[in-house]
Amino acid sequence: AALARCVAALRAGKIVAVKGIGGYHLLCDARDGAAIARLRGRKPRPHKPLAVMFRDLEDVRREADLAPGEEAFLASPARPILLLPRRPDATLSEAIAPGLAEIGVMLPYSPLHHLLLDAFDGPLVATSGNVSGEPVLTREGDVARRLARVTDAFLHHDRPIQRPADDPVFRTIAARPRPLRLGRGVAPLELALPGAPLTRPVLAVGAHMKATVALAWGSRVVVSPHIGDMDSPRSLRVFETLVEDLQALYGVRAEVVLCDAHPGYTTHRWARRCGRAVHEVLHHHAHASALAGEHPDGDWLVLTWDGTGYGADGTIWGGETLLGRPGAWRRVASLRPFHLPGGDKAGREPWRSAAALCWELGQDWPECPDGAGLAHRAWERRLNCPRSTAAGRLFDAAAALTLGIHTTSYEGQGPMHLEALAAGGGEALALPLGRDREGVWRVDWAPLVARLRDEGLSPARRAADLHATLARSILDQAVAFREHHGIGRIGLTGGVFQNRSLSERAEELLQAQGFQVALARDVPCNDGGISFGQVIEYAARAGR
Repeated sequence: AALARCVAALRAGKIVAVKGIGGYHLLCDARDGAAIARLRGRKPRPHKPLAVMFRDLEDVRREADLAPGEEAFLASPARPILLLPRRPDATLSEAIAPGLAEIGVMLPYSPLHHLLLDAFDGPLVATSGNVSGEPVLTREGDVARRLARVTDAFLHHDRPIQRPADDPVFRTIAARPRPLRLGRGVAPLELALPGAPLTRPVLAVGAHMKATVALAWGSRVVVSPHIGDMDSPRSLRVFETLVEDLQALYGVRAEVVLCDAHPGYTTHRWARRCGRAVHEVLHHHAHASALAGEHPDGDWLVLTWDGTGYGADGTIWGGETLLGRPGAWRRVASLRPFHLPGGDKAGREPWRSAAALCWELGQDWPECPDGAGLAHRAWERRLNCPRSTAAGRLFDAAAALTLGIHTTSYEGQGPMHLEALAAGGGEALALPLGRDREGVWRVDWAPLVARLRDEGLSPARRAADLHATLARSILDQAVAFREHHGIGRIGLTGGVFQNRSLSERAEELLQAQGFQVALARDVPCNDGGISFGQVIEYAARAGR
């Protein structure tokens, strides 16, 4: 009777919180734009893509394009969410993933899911039952209290959920499904620690966004499921519970705690008060070491591109090229630095990054929302305008200059829209590469700004040129450092390389010139892989 009422509610356009295995989902009809709009308005989640659960592969094929091997991956026991190109004749509501060309697809993985999908006879939005950014909710009382204004009904069952676990998310990049988020079905993820065994067990507590933790002892490393962003008290409680549960599950007590060097991160502050020996690892060293840990042996030239990370000089890094191996990384190249008005606000307000690039070049930007000029005056005085080299902020600036995306509601929104829009191969501009006073090679993004502001070109063309230009700049760096250091192994990691178009273009160019190219394989290239990288970096530095 409860199942029948749930199906009737979904058919009537209602939103239902349904208990699963790792937490609750919020379900509604994936073809009903009005129901999706209500879900977005109530959660609130105005623009971020929503996952869709299909009854079977035949239903998936009607809505999305599947490449060879993706059917078996979707139907594997892990039952992941996989990002797939939406078919032109798809019947799903456009509100599923506004402005994007892909949808997140998964198949049912519990008996209750099968019963629901069979009875409903259509695809269902199945997004995490949580407050945005927090871990998924698992207890009836919490769900009833915290999601009361979001859902119209609840479907519970009496099997307790011991630990929260979001659905894992993958994207096919360079012909392989690669994780964007670890979760139910794939984590805890156990990996082999390359080299000699550790002499003391260690706990790596990751970064601040997309947090995971990693427990390592002997030659084993176990990476936890995705926790979420560490901005709320509940995230911290789930983090602390997971830290204890992971050690109890494997019967291992960590003696050393590893954390990001950023003193403002919740995980850093937790490490400092945990009462155990603490070692700090630079954010981008952890990114590079995570990649090297999956592809061990030898030296690498690793491009670590993301939106933010605490650098060795106390500035915001994010467009770094590191040479060496775990425990011995050396920054040899970076993007030309610029100052971000408003600091952390730039992450959700791309206009700030666009303004920073224009002002750095002595240019006005008439479309700038800073009508009163307060941000510009602060920028001139360097008030709350930290120095940054972040490639992620460069993509944000491009979204503002090209598409007019001045503010966003989720991380990466602007760059994702740019990638979806990019048409054709694009024209690759030559970005100057020269050494600064400290001996670091700098990629000068200045020629890109004029191209991104050229309204004589379509936004699609400008987006394509952006991707082509950055892929060429990666090749130019690789060629230059092969000449100087004889390095032929190139790694691409950091959140920017979740961008399939950039990653595949860069890999193609590099391989054509004889380079060996590595991308993240089993661990996310974004901050979800930082905890694993911290372990690899510590193991190399500590000499076991």
